[in-house]
Formats: sequence, structure tokens, C-alpha cells
Amino acid sequence: MSVDALIHDLQPQEPVVCLRPHQLKATAGQFGRGFARAVKSAGMAGGDVLYAVKCNPEPAVLRALWRGGVRHFDCASPGEIRLVRSMFADAHIHYMHPIKPEAAVREAYFSHGVRDFSLDSVEEIEKIVRATEFADDLGLFIRIAMPKGSAKFDLSAKFGATVQAAAELLRLGRPVARRLGVCFHVGSQCLDPAAYGRALDMAGQAIRASGVAIDIVDVGGGFPVAYPGEVPPDLNDYFAAIAAGVQRLGLPASTRIWCEPGRALVAAGASVVVRVEAVRAHAEGRVLHINDGVFGSLADAGAIGMRFPTRALRASEAALVETAFYGPTCDSADFMAGPFLVPADVKAGDYIELGQLGAYGTCLRTAFNGFDRVLIADVIDRPLIRTPGHPDVLGSGAVIAPAAPKAA
Repeated sequence: MSVDALIHDLQPQEPVVCLRPHQLKATAGQFGRGFARAVKSAGMAGGDVLYAVKCNPEPAVLRALWRGGVRHFDCASPGEIRLVRSMFADAHIHYMHPIKPEAAVREAYFSHGVRDFSLDSVEEIEKIVRATEFADDLGLFIRIAMPKGSAKFDLSAKFGATVQAAAELLRLGRPVARRLGVCFHVGSQCLDPAAYGRALDMAGQAIRASGVAIDIVDVGGGFPVAYPGEVPPDLNDYFAAIAAGVQRLGLPASTRIWCEPGRALVAAGASVVVRVEAVRAHAEGRVLHINDGVFGSLADAGAIGMRFPTRALRASEAALVETAFYGPTCDSADFMAGPFLVPADVKAGDYIELGQLGAYGTCLRTAFNGFDRVLIADVIDRPLIRTPGHPDVLGSGAVIAPAAPKAA
């Protein structure tokens, strides 16, 4: 069923998350094949795509990615680990949060079969070894701090060891790790493919300074998608930069290369349809009051100020105009400046679809002010905007279900 037909039949009072399982499956498959080609061209044995579960843990999304070939999952908490293990007994789960409670490490290892852990300090190595009772089958991955770059969302401040410290951690980790590696993150929505090459050069410095052999290089996430006014380079440019950077490392052919995409796999796989409740003139100008907002699926449109592609479901010949949104809560902070393009004659009762919300959309939704209801449906539509190097496919079928409320 199409989005238009679905909304026409339902006339929903709550927001509707429109999942595109066909798009999720196709994107996962195409990404995996492209990454595998890049790794092969660099002369390495193989590569693995670890889906960053934080980006969208919706079970229907995980199932679609699994059908697309994803078998590895980057998890950051016991909750994510439990979810993935409950769905996929054969999944490879990697606990890639650099700072973990000792009890969480123990649960991950003994209850869920997790063997891989990232870290950026001596204390974390000691914690992992202690919590796993000096296990001899650990995978330890030293996270290297990256300098502030050109990524849309900088992730350089919170985690990571300096090159010198990373070298020492590699030396300490080698005797207690069955497989040892380095990892990094260039920042979310990275618009510069060369950033991966620079990061790999830093990883190379740490590896050479350590004087020990490593088994895996994890290039992290950050692979971008298109948004209004922001079209990234072709995905294949990122793969080419990674392949060139890996070749410069001069590692044995047995070394495996990992990556941790989130946004790139799922952004195009969902949209949100909202209903216009009022059209008002405010100090900010013409603003639409809608039934979803920054405490719901549109968190990134608030303080972060992200723009999403929009489409009015009612046919209109009126010119498109820029507008802002207010969400349904009583909080004035529930404001999305946009600007978002909608027909000039939009009115209360109209429905608007916002795209690229498969990434960090409903997973950030809260129950604030009681606005916690949303419907989830499968639709056949293409994404509202296309990202270079990503697939653009139609699907079939519709399954409607209420989403479980989520607390703040």
C-alpha cells in the first residue's frame, strides 16, 4: 500500500511511521557489496558491516536489515544486546561502547555470547578482563581519538585515546586478546570521504608505534545520506577512500576490515506522516502546529536544526513556501525552525510526510506530555529524496501496528 492510500483509508489522528522494508533490505545489500569490493580491492581477506543499532532499534527495521545480509551488530548497551540476541540467535554482537559498567560486560559475555569490546583506557582493559574472568577468547578494539573534522555532528570530544596512548593500549591488549584491533569514528553525517583516509593514517601511526600485530581495523560509521540542501558525495567515493587508506597501512592480507554504518543503512527506510492541527502567525513567522515534534520523532529537527524532505499529501497547485513547525506539546521548545517546504494553502487537517526519518527518528521519541502514540505501517513508496550511490526501489505490502510507548 502507498503512503497516500494508507493515510486516505486511516485518516489517522496520531503520527504514522511509514517503514520501507524493501528499501532497508536493498540498502543493506548494496552497502555490504560495495564495502566488500572495497576491502577486496585493498588486498584484505574480508570485511564486515556492523549495523549501529542505536540509530534505529525497531524490530521490523532489524529484520529488514537481516534479510539484506546484515549479520553483525554494533551495540552500546545491555538493552540493545538483549534485543538483538532475542531476535537473531546467530547474530555477531559487538559491544562497542568504550565505557561500560562491569556488570554489563559480564552479562554480555556470559549471557549473550559477546566477545568483542571497544575501549580507550587501561582501566577498561582491566575491567573487561576481570568481568570475563580472564577469558582467552576476547576481541579488544582500541578506539583512537579523532581531531574535530567537517562532519555534521562532531564525535571527537567524548571518546578515544591519543595515538601514543592507543599504541600503549595495543601493547597491553595483545597478550590478553585473541583478536586485537583499532577503531575510530570520523563523526556522524561525514561529508568528506578523505576523512576516512586521514583517520586510517592515524590508526597506522598507532599500530606501527605499538610494535604488535593486529587482526582488525574498524573504520566506524559516519557514512552520510542526503537531506534538503545537503547532498553528500557518492557512497562509492567513501569506499574508495577507505580502500586507499587501508592499502597504505601495509597490513597482512589476513587482516579484516569492519565498518559501523547506521544512518546510511536506515535513513531512507522510513518517513513520518504528521497532521496539521493549526496554521498560525508567530514571531518566527508562519508556523504549522503539527501532531509530532522534538519530543517525538522529530528530535533532530529541534536543537540540532536538521531539515527533512517534505511532501503534502493533499493535491495543491499553490506555490511551495518555507515554514517552521511547532510540535504538539505545551513546551515552547517544541519548535522546529526548518525551513520546511509546504504548499502555501496548507490548512488544518492536512497531512505532511517527512522523509529520511529512519535514522534517529522514532528511537528518540518520548512520552512527554502524553504524546506517545504513533502507528507503524509498511509502505511501497520510494524515499522522498535519493542519496548518491544508494538504491532507490519500490516494494509491496502494508502491515499496520501500534508502536509501544517510549519513556523519556
